[in-house]
Amino acid sequence: MVGQLKARKAAGVIVKVIKQGKISGRAILMAGAPGTGKTAIAMAMSQEIGDVPFTSIAASEVFSLEMSKTECLTQVFRRSIGIRIKEETEIIEGEVVEIQIDRSLTGVGPKTGKLTLKTTDMETVYDLGQKMIGSLTKEKVMAGDVIQIDKATGRITRLGRSFTRARDFDATGPDVKFVQCPEGELQTRKEVVHTVSLHEIDVINSRQQGFLALFSGDTGEIKTEVRDQINQKIAGWCEEGKAEIVPGVLFIDEIHMLDMECFSFLNRALEDTMAPVVIMASNRGMTRIRGTNYQSPHGVPIDFLDRLLIIATQAYSEDEVKQILKIRCDEEEVEMTDDAMDVLTKAAVETSLRYAINLISTSHLVALKRQASKVDVVDIKRVYSLFLDETRSVQYMTEYQDEFLYNEIPVSQGEERMAVDQTVS
Repeated sequence: MVGQLKARKAAGVIVKVIKQGKISGRAILMAGAPGTGKTAIAMAMSQEIGDVPFTSIAASEVFSLEMSKTECLTQVFRRSIGIRIKEETEIIEGEVVEIQIDRSLTGVGPKTGKLTLKTTDMETVYDLGQKMIGSLTKEKVMAGDVIQIDKATGRITRLGRSFTRARDFDATGPDVKFVQCPEGELQTRKEVVHTVSLHEIDVINSRQQGFLALFSGDTGEIKTEVRDQINQKIAGWCEEGKAEIVPGVLFIDEIHMLDMECFSFLNRALEDTMAPVVIMASNRGMTRIRGTNYQSPHGVPIDFLDRLLIIATQAYSEDEVKQILKIRCDEEEVEMTDDAMDVLTKAAVETSLRYAINLISTSHLVALKRQASKVDVVDIKRVYSLFLDETRSVQYMTEYQDEFLYNEIPVSQGEERMAVDQTVS
């Protein structure tokens, strides 16, 4: 990433405490002008956090789904809370000595066979059924491979080639992995950890088709009684040491689009014992809270704003803008002359970074049309004249507003504010 050093340092501190599990039930607000990298920092945080549930939504989605606003927020909250369920399973792990597969002479009957496995301490022969023979064939297991077999499911995992058989072939591919021959007993017990979200457990227990409901997409509203029973069961598992709650991260973009009902729900939900870290983003300054006539910073109620950690993003400097544009050109595989890059940077500073990024691909097409390998100043000037930025678009509308429809009645600023208030109420 480029620039935003203070915001990135603050985000790094947040990531550190999230990994330590010390910040669940907290909320962070990323506030800044459009095009200052708020969403990019949030996405970088999700990649840095790693094995923790991460859910991202836009605030406007809350109003577009076929369910109540509070139900939608509840589902995304529970989707951001993971449960690590621990269970012990028996596995067979060893080096393949020999595989014998017997086929009938007619080619019709079932296949049978024997599998010889060894460790450094013992060697055993296992009888193979048709299912295990199919799994061995699918995994392309051969003598000298170190494999792992799950006794409960019959799943075979190929761990690699044994070091003792490294000289079997004159040459091997780069993806061949060599491992040591296992030690001790062939059959061992291993603890397996499965991570699922609370929402997935809710859906499985609230629908007749069970886990298949996860693939249908339309989960609908889930009864509170079902969630209460699941919470009690998970609390019991945690006391017994069978499960562990993993608070994840919920990212809500354009938070100013939520109304008072949603903010009241978030206020209460963040006080719950099982609450994720909520990261919000807003590009508004002093604006009205949706559904009311009250103004507030970022369109967020003061009482809710008081519980937030606020990370501010600043406007990029000219050097940072130039560096971002160069990175973007490399990603889009566009070669540009130094003079053209200077002109594009100047356009980005005077208009917006997003507008300049859009000019990269369009100027590349203009350069290809005149059979040039690099984008030059003439190409940038050409697309700049073809596509308007926000300022020139407003200027054009002001100049030619009489030629557009529904522009007959001039409205003063006070009348416009009254009209908006009446519309909202």
